Amino acid sequence: MELEELTISQVHLGLVKKKFSALELTKTFLDRIEKSDKKISSFITVTGDLALSQAKKVDDLISQGKKIGKLAGVPMAIKDNILVKDVRCTAGSKTLENYIAPYDATVVKKIKEEGAVILGKTNLDEFAMGSSGENSAFGPTKNPLDLKRVPGGSSSGSAAAVSANISVFALGADTGGSIRLPASFCGVVGFKPTYGAVSRYGLIAMASSLDQIGPITKTIEDTKIVFEAISGKDPMDSTSLEFKSKKPNIKKLKIGIPKEYFLKGMNKEVKKVVEAKIEKIRKAGAKIQEISLPHTEYGLATYYIIMPSEVSANMARYDGIRYGYLSKKPGDLLNVYLKSREEGLGDEVRRRIMLGTYTLSSGYYESYYLRAQKVRTLIQEDFNKAFQKVDVILTPVSPTIAFKLGEKSTDPLTMYLSDIFTVSVNLAGLPALSLPAGKVNNLPVGVQLISKPFNENNIFKAGEILE
Repeated sequence: MELEELTISQVHLGLVKKKFSALELTKTFLDRIEKSDKKISSFITVTGDLALSQAKKVDDLISQGKKIGKLAGVPMAIKDNILVKDVRCTAGSKTLENYIAPYDATVVKKIKEEGAVILGKTNLDEFAMGSSGENSAFGPTKNPLDLKRVPGGSSSGSAAAVSANISVFALGADTGGSIRLPASFCGVVGFKPTYGAVSRYGLIAMASSLDQIGPITKTIEDTKIVFEAISGKDPMDSTSLEFKSKKPNIKKLKIGIPKEYFLKGMNKEVKKVVEAKIEKIRKAGAKIQEISLPHTEYGLATYYIIMPSEVSANMARYDGIRYGYLSKKPGDLLNVYLKSREEGLGDEVRRRIMLGTYTLSSGYYESYYLRAQKVRTLIQEDFNKAFQKVDVILTPVSPTIAFKLGEKSTDPLTMYLSDIFTVSVNLAGLPALSLPAGKVNNLPVGVQLISKPFNENNIFKAGEILE
């Protein structure tokens, strides 16, 4: 097996047994990024000097006979809306093009403590707003399995980098499917932890009640390793919690299949791939049970009211004065705001700000935002009732395979439908994982595994069987 194809576990074993050095491994990945990423555009910033210095520290520890952690010396990438101290953090936007992070996000601090090697910051839809990876101010990311197709968004660069073997693993952030959808389209494993399981401190906020940082990896085992490293309570994030996840027993594991997730408009071949995985886990000893999540049909509408509302509030700071791009010809104070935001922010970001500002405005707050929050509670109750009967819910990740670049970019509503199977998980704050299930027309299809809050191990166990 070539060095770039190794998993986290294989890298760890190779370093400990001195089959290769961390420096050798890091140089291999940096060379691959230089040669192949021009086509894919998965990285915005490559941190070669930082990576090499981190790799050397790991080699020094090994040469001194000291024990190293599972992530030590492992080359990885970080979505460019997560802060790495003294490294540019753009959030994929012109407005933060020259912003240098003043501190490390908590997840980055933990990754550094583990000795992981940071190769760079990955491309994303601007401020994480998008389902395709086409909305970045630095150009679209392309799917490494078919360069004419999208990798999915918004953690497009992270998923593409792992899929293309130019990073062993990556960190992404998931607000409505932004880890799971690109993982599905690129044929890798993407995990969104329970809301509060991983600190959001140092993540540039999009929608604060929905955002969650998580790993994109090649295997379930790797996902567990990264999740254990980055999870836990953080005093800098009041929504984070300390927790213990129970060990599951697969013979007693009950898998729920929600009838609402198998739509008429869903690609028939995608449906067959998902059904084959259901049959596989049945044969492994799990009990399969049809369930109902009756408010699923309102999930997308609810999400696209709550999310833009929170976007509108979080984006207010990027006004050219406090943060972000300042127009070169601003004129009076009002035009400082208007021109700076118009020139510094892309179409999708401005669209969501306007939607959110409208739904929060006087006279419409009760009709839209307040009502959406009530429906959100009903969606959470649907899941709570379902988890009284089953341990894990299995669904598709997307109704389609990766679509072509430009195919949906002129039709926002069609684009938003890409999130139809993923947004309810964020609204309910649940853990969910996208796992490669098979292929249609030589392109990957993902299945989604969902469980109760802080029952990540149920997902990992079911995922290992399907893997």
